[in-house]
Amino acid sequence: MDISLLVPIAHGTEELEAVAIVDIARRASFRVRIAGESENVICSRGVRIAPDILWSDLDDSENYDAVVLPGGTSGVECFMRSDDLRHVVRRHAAVGALIGAICAAPLALHHFGVLPHSCVLTSHPSVADHLRQYNYRHDRVVQSGRIVTSRGAGTAVEFALAIVATLAGEEHARNIANHIIAV
Repeated sequence: MDISLLVPIAHGTEELEAVAIVDIARRASFRVRIAGESENVICSRGVRIAPDILWSDLDDSENYDAVVLPGGTSGVECFMRSDDLRHVVRRHAAVGALIGAICAAPLALHHFGVLPHSCVLTSHPSVADHLRQYNYRHDRVVQSGRIVTSRGAGTAVEFALAIVATLAGEEHARNIANHIIAV
């Protein structure tokens, strides 16, 4: 299966969400690239992750089938300050790549200007008021066209499985869910 995923991380990223996204995508046999703001990212609970590439080294010739942002308030604030990441997310959204965001990360999608006005989405409750101009839902995972959003760490596996289902089919996602006893 030749499906590729880019997962950006930053200091303060919610590690449970980042690792769930990467783990489930790799179980799906997707090519996953973790892009970090630095060579050693310290996540929200002190877990250190060494990314595969730095945001500043991302190449415009590299295209991914999906760009998926984990949450974590501090990490999302870093995302929003990054022109490199803004460019990558906008470029991929413009060509129809799947864009995912969990927890506080839908704020970054709003900040980057990639959410259609009629977008149906969800987020962590702590940032819901900042996203009320969209068609806000309280569902665990919400898909609106090529945008997939989710609530938080407790929904991370379900969110990652929804991304697999969208990119590789429901049966593939169901097989992974069965294998990890998620259903």
